[in-house]
Amino acid sequence: MGETPPFWKTTPLHEMTSEQWESLCDGCARCCLHKVMDEETGRIHYTHVACRLLDRDTCRCTRYPERARLVPDCVTLTPDNTWIMPWMPETCAYRRIHEGRDLAWWHPLVSGDPESVHLAGISVQELTIAEEEADLDDLEFYIVDWIEAHSSDTEGFNEADAEV
Repeated sequence: MGETPPFWKTTPLHEMTSEQWESLCDGCARCCLHKVMDEETGRIHYTHVACRLLDRDTCRCTRYPERARLVPDCVTLTPDNTWIMPWMPETCAYRRIHEGRDLAWWHPLVSGDPESVHLAGISVQELTIAEEEADLDDLEFYIVDWIEAHSSDTEGFNEADAEV
């Protein structure tokens, strides 16, 4: 008898339970960084400025249930607004599943270890500054390229390559 495939391989995003949906978040916190949109190209650039609600050590929101009320421009990704996916990092599990790709080896649902996203260098742990330390009117000075670089490199990256 064959092993039952994991839910993310068989269940479309819009049919997932709340528990399944929430478990797709790998805890990288890349979506919790301030972003700047290039008005000429429409391209989204990530900064290393973290949302004020982000615990920069754990990469988890400190006020998750009320984040949208406290931070009005917080992106609350749901099965009903998957049009947002192109704005999400390429490593994002929601985006990967939406695009027909599998979860990466470092995703906690695959690895069985919630720390694997940090050990693989995918999370923003130790890479951000607090909102209070930044000039939010000049976010373009905080733009980073390590998110895009990491995103394109993760497909061929494997656990043996991780610095643990």
